Amino acid sequence: MKNAFFLAFLLALFAPQRVVAQANKTDGPRFNHAALCVRDLQKSVTFYRDALQLAEIANPFNDGAHAWFSIGPALQLHIIQRGCAPVTAKDMHLCFSVSSLSNFIAQLEKQKVAYTNLKGDGKTPTTRIDGVKQIYLQDPDGYWIEINDAK
Repeated sequence: MKNAFFLAFLLALFAPQRVVAQANKTDGPRFNHAALCVRDLQKSVTFYRDALQLAEIANPFNDGAHAWFSIGPALQLHIIQRGCAPVTAKDMHLCFSVSSLSNFIAQLEKQKVAYTNLKGDGKTPTTRIDGVKQIYLQDPDGYWIEINDAK
């Protein structure tokens, strides 16, 4: 069930532009947020705030079990503390694009945050067939995160 949700999240996030444009015309569903189950809220908040540099935003729960981050215009990432087993396969991942992958890597190095290429055999970014460079890292619960320089 969790894998199905995560896959649906990824599909919605990376849907072709024509589908997004079509949804806006017909007042159909629009992507709003993704939620990740984590074991240690403070560790995850520190990772997403400091390593990924996401802006934490107010959440209505204010209960010590939820944290919300902005991940784009009108898009949010909700971190929820529960006793859960995370998805750890690399093909099930979140992806964020940065304007300078080398600057982002320098920041990871400074903070001693581990990262790897797609194959997992080094730190040299993988270059996709379309020329986009990418690296991968894991959050405290083992979720894989791709960082790339797609425009």
